Amino acid sequence: MLFPKKVKHRKWQTMRKSPAQLARPETRGITLSFGNYGLKATTPARLTSNQIESARKILSRATGKGGKVWIRVFPDRPITAKPAEVGMGKGKGDPKHFVFEVRPGRVLFEIDGIADAVARDALRRAGCKLPMKTTIVAR
Repeated sequence: MLFPKKVKHRKWQTMRKSPAQLARPETRGITLSFGNYGLKATTPARLTSNQIESARKILSRATGKGGKVWIRVFPDRPITAKPAEVGMGKGKGDPKHFVFEVRPGRVLFEIDGIADAVARDALRRAGCKLPMKTTIVAR
């Protein structure tokens, strides 16, 4: 699983964003930089490291030894949670896992070195593992 080796702050403050701000399109990471095919998010969501790993496995199986996969996102935002049946108060919970906040337009994965049909099918299956709507982009 992906998670930071070391963090400056263990716990981040909760984001207080309106849904309109979350749906605002991304400005960075919106074009293909490495591969010929990519998976682009079209709706906002939070990607956990488990979901990224699940999609990566599908892509790496499809590419085999001939292709290459690039992961363009990294989960560095800590999500905290309190244990079950604990009362209110007494501080913030402990870090539970890490996520990456995705806004529409962000390229999540890139793939290269395999045939067009194989690449599109692998990206479609990888997109089914993610909690947002995605589209396949080509160079």
